[in-house]
Amino acid sequence: MPKKAREGNDTSGLLHYLYGPGKRDEHTNPHMVASWDDPYVKDPARSPDMTISDLALILDAPVYALRRKKPPDHVYHVAVRNAPEDRLLTDEEWARVAREMMHASGIAPHDDDEACRWVAVRHADDHIHIVATLARQDGRQPRLRQDILNMHAAARRFEIEFGLRQLTIGDKTARKWPKTGEKEKGIRRGLSEPAREVLQRTVREAAAVAVSDADFFGRLAASGLRVKRRVAPDGNVTGYSVALPGDRDGGQAPVWFPGTRLAPDLSLPRVRERWSGPLVNAAVTPADAWRAAAERVRAAAGQLGAGGLHQGAGDVAALGDLIVTAAVVSPYLVRSQMRMAAYEYERASRAPAARQMEGQARHLYRESTQTLTRSASSVGRNDTAAALGFLVALVTAVDASRRWHQAQDFRVQADAAGRAGRLLHEAVEVSVGANAARDYKPRPKRAGARKGTGRRAGMTPEARPMIGTVQEALPAHAGEILADPAWPALRARLVEVEEAGEDPGEVLAAVAARRELGSADSVAEVLVWRLYGWQRQRGSSADVSGSDTTAAPAGGTGRTVPARTKGTPSPTRRPPGEEQERRGPKRGR
Repeated sequence: MPKKAREGNDTSGLLHYLYGPGKRDEHTNPHMVASWDDPYVKDPARSPDMTISDLALILDAPVYALRRKKPPDHVYHVAVRNAPEDRLLTDEEWARVAREMMHASGIAPHDDDEACRWVAVRHADDHIHIVATLARQDGRQPRLRQDILNMHAAARRFEIEFGLRQLTIGDKTARKWPKTGEKEKGIRRGLSEPAREVLQRTVREAAAVAVSDADFFGRLAASGLRVKRRVAPDGNVTGYSVALPGDRDGGQAPVWFPGTRLAPDLSLPRVRERWSGPLVNAAVTPADAWRAAAERVRAAAGQLGAGGLHQGAGDVAALGDLIVTAAVVSPYLVRSQMRMAAYEYERASRAPAARQMEGQARHLYRESTQTLTRSASSVGRNDTAAALGFLVALVTAVDASRRWHQAQDFRVQADAAGRAGRLLHEAVEVSVGANAARDYKPRPKRAGARKGTGRRAGMTPEARPMIGTVQEALPAHAGEILADPAWPALRARLVEVEEAGEDPGEVLAAVAARRELGSADSVAEVLVWRLYGWQRQRGSSADVSGSDTTAAPAGGTGRTVPARTKGTPSPTRRPPGEEQERRGPKRGR
């Protein structure tokens, strides 16, 4: 994956850093793997006849030989990195990659003896840095049009040839990820996430529910952000920028982020597309709000993308706004999963195609968003019974969007929809467990101990088998559950239920009877999340009594995970506040 850094003017300083120990001594065995004039350019790390300063002077020579004024930023810097799971490439393979990247970028086309000068330095197993100077040796400037896109295309070819993890060619729909400096600044300020992440989330929530310019900017101001509008000479607002209070640069000026720099769909023209169309009346009661939204979502699922590519792009965008809004007003028990689902679905809401906003599915999703927004004071409470039908409908809608993306060969978006769908499945199962706990009426205590639930002397809770409990409560699924990798996590849940003074067999049978289990890829996974909802509803476990809000994943690599076609997500991703040793291994992301 090639990543282009900002151009600079200090060739010597950059080379000294690449050949040095790094900021935290992370550089190991720095050395040159290729250059513009192999094998005649000597490596400062391996030749006493060449120093780093000498190499910088040689690279800069064409720049200082220019007849015209030297460009202010003449240092071109690209890092090319492998995925963590890829095999280690040899120096010879990295040299091929470097030469092809310089050819694709236009810095040094093949068989061009007058091209720019460059070197490739390797100081870690998984990546190289390419440094070039932006002056050809014949005194002309290089042609760098679409350099990064061309390098990405070259990288995809190497992934196939070298048998590496295959990514997709960039489609300009990715969000703008925080830069290293932004992350380090957030750490210094004691923030849990960079300012850019906070601004993205806050602006997206305001855009999802706004109905006019005034409403949008009012919501941004009410959320505590600093807002600056860009006004044209005719008085029309043509753009905006936002800043986080307290986020300032070296000159103590606010650090402003234009909407289009946060994400492609947060520019003001794209935001305004959201509130075209009539408004709907607000529902009065929580049950009415959730029921009305669920009916519209179910109706829209079968119509998503029916009008073609451009209409489908508008449909998935409107569905993304609905998930963002639902995450804000969702019941507290499932708000963690809903917020993470909104975070994961964000990429799926941006299809690499022009979008039309006249589709029937889009209007139904938008009406559902308005219904939940206008009823926020009613629906924003812990009423999982009222919200369950809506969550089930939302799972169907997200799965429909995943299939639409697959049909268009939008792999990145399809994978993002798959991840969001798994999180929404979790929210459904947590709600099922909570509803079972709310309606549960325990049977009178029996004198004898229940078979399979008696505590053995000297046996720790973690070692309790609970096999008899499962065999008695769910005889039809017992064999499948006991052979499932998620069985240890389910056993730990049953132990917690028993320690809280409840009969684990009765509880297990109660949550299993609330909703069918036959369509799940893993019955054990489903039951773990239902028991989690049970415990949260009844307050029966100290381990799950903490906050239920979990921050969205920080940062990211942009890499994708294959989507599962049905079933529920793995229970081994801990609910908030959970201790890992009580849950089993982490789920791979």
